[in-house]
Amino acid sequence: MQNKRGPLALAFSGGLDTSYCVPKLSEMGWTVHTVFVDTGGTSAEGRAAIARQAEAVGAASHHEIDAREQVFDRFVRYLIFGNVLRGEVYPLSVAAERTQQAISVIEVARKLGALAVAHGSTGAGNDQVRFDVALRVLAPELQVVTPIRDGGVKREESLAYLRERGLPVPERASAYSVNRGLWGTTWGGGWTHDSWASPPKELLDPPSPTLPPREVVIGWEQGVPVALDGKSLRGAGLVDALGALGEEFGIGRSIHVGETVLGIKGRVGFEAGAALMLIAAHRELEKLVQTKWQGFWKDHLGRFYGDRLHEGQYFDPALRDIEALLTSSQQRVTGETRLRLCPGRFQVVGARSPASLLDRAVATYGEENLLWSGDEARGFARVSAVAPLLAARAQARAESLAAEALAAASLATEVSEDRR
Repeated sequence: MQNKRGPLALAFSGGLDTSYCVPKLSEMGWTVHTVFVDTGGTSAEGRAAIARQAEAVGAASHHEIDAREQVFDRFVRYLIFGNVLRGEVYPLSVAAERTQQAISVIEVARKLGALAVAHGSTGAGNDQVRFDVALRVLAPELQVVTPIRDGGVKREESLAYLRERGLPVPERASAYSVNRGLWGTTWGGGWTHDSWASPPKELLDPPSPTLPPREVVIGWEQGVPVALDGKSLRGAGLVDALGALGEEFGIGRSIHVGETVLGIKGRVGFEAGAALMLIAAHRELEKLVQTKWQGFWKDHLGRFYGDRLHEGQYFDPALRDIEALLTSSQQRVTGETRLRLCPGRFQVVGARSPASLLDRAVATYGEENLLWSGDEARGFARVSAVAPLLAARAQARAESLAAEALAAASLATEVSEDRR
């Protein structure tokens, strides 16, 4: 045993990697205090199992932090405001949670008087960057220790290490890693390394394919979901309730392939019914109340915001500026959206708002209106054609000049050949 190095706070999930880290760090001389940050999706039984696992693998103490509302208030609300889907598919189910976990672990580490913080990230994934950036920005005085990354430890080696010491191995540790949080569940390992391989059965078919359709109504206030079927719900509670419906119908299951922070391609399976339903419903309500250019610029900034958050750059001041614009853009995004849920899919079938720009009393698309006359519409259409008309005329002149030049060159060639 090495000399004692002092207290250390370990971000602990109860999975294989962090279970390996506890005894490994202890052998390195650290007094390991585990910190589980609940960012959603974990039941009371699950939290109790994580605490038991921490004790079983040798933690000096175990700490549990409920950060679900922080995840919603600090991250999810802006992901909804920006309709953020990475690759137009994936709702960033992990990025926000990892940053919040790092923030919460730092708070516990300082209360413990810890000298270091550890996490179980590998050297190939995104999480290492998210943790490290947060730790460097918020707690530069703390040492960062990463046994899995530093030792290049593979899952098979972690399994063998725990078994050799008679320590409990987490359930399903050898199959693939599962991360369940407020904004969705992700699957990694195994089949995700082969872009042709099919996902496990739980990602393919809805659990109850004969379930009858159901409609739900989501209430919104300034871009924030605040009610489900008339019942007042906010933040994590609403996401959980909608997520339970999504699981029942098998909604929100898909696969995403994209760039990792380090520039390589990555593949992940996910189930994020609540996230996908909320983003789709929110976007439809925005279409009803926002102008064209509000939507245009917000979409651009929302995508940039999601990319930076995905890459662990939440602390970039540019993101605070974007959050201010996103918040401003939501002033009129109040109303209700109606969704129809079917096994394996959903559809936004209605939206209404007191701030709706779809005003039947003024104009109806394709029919009559009270804002302009037929002559004014004819004039608008004529003026709208000016720029492309000028471009078309310029192109025609250029083509005519080119043809004349070609004809002249051809004639000169013929004259030259006749003289020979």
